[in-house]
Amino acid sequence: MIEVLQQGINGLAIGSVYVLIALGLTVVFGILGIAHFAHGSVAMFGGYLTFTFVERFGLPFFAAMALAMVAGAVVGLLIERLAYRPVRDAPHINAFIIALGLTMMIEGLNLLTFGADQVVIQTPYRSVFNVGGVAVAELRLLVILTACALVGVIALLMSRTKTGKSIRAVAQNRQAAVLMGVNVNLVSLVVFGISSSLGVAAGALIGALLAIAPGVGEGLAVKGFAVLILGGLGSIPGAIVGGLILGVSESMAAGFISSAYKDVIAFLVMIVVLLFRPEGLLGKR
Repeated sequence: MIEVLQQGINGLAIGSVYVLIALGLTVVFGILGIAHFAHGSVAMFGGYLTFTFVERFGLPFFAAMALAMVAGAVVGLLIERLAYRPVRDAPHINAFIIALGLTMMIEGLNLLTFGADQVVIQTPYRSVFNVGGVAVAELRLLVILTACALVGVIALLMSRTKTGKSIRAVAQNRQAAVLMGVNVNLVSLVVFGISSSLGVAAGALIGALLAIAPGVGEGLAVKGFAVLILGGLGSIPGAIVGGLILGVSESMAAGFISSAYKDVIAFLVMIVVLLFRPEGLLGKR
């Protein structure tokens, strides 16, 4: 029982990172209908940037992550304005091809700027708490709490602010929102800024929790889309539930079977869910 709880805690930590990745993808796909495959590469950019702020400038981890999130928001604005907006009304295949091109371009820029070495973001959070025989690492706990805080901020933004109402209006009916005076271009910019900030936060947390290296971003993007499908396309609650399920499934598979099969087990869970609910756990029919 203790081993199950231990793997559950570990899974919640990595699942929290998946939640942030999936949330960033969800707000873009659910509102603008764009499969933003470059999201994982943006997350790696954020991880490397956080590492640079910590190692070269001596900033505390969370201060470095906050600055990287601001930089990530700017990158998101540029991506929306220069890459996706020109093809917003074009066939979806155009945005799909641009997303693949952006992935390769950002991965190449990451490689040229930060190098090919695997890096781990060093933090002072090395304590381990013993709770009823379960070892809870301070860093894992902070990862979970940070993800909860960011999810809470997004929830407040969407439900309590004028900007959030505009975003929800565009998601429900874009043409009606335009007729009601909603600035769709501004909404699109804000959505990409939010998405990239969440991706950068995920990249920073994964860099502190595990490691970052060239190619990791592509894997994160795949996991993010798996969470989207598992939870329900365009569903923010679905992204949260799906991310936690995927993280815990991976951890349980790694702990009780083999780490070599953790991805297989995680995606098997997704397939089983979709067999019974093709729209995802919290998706609409």
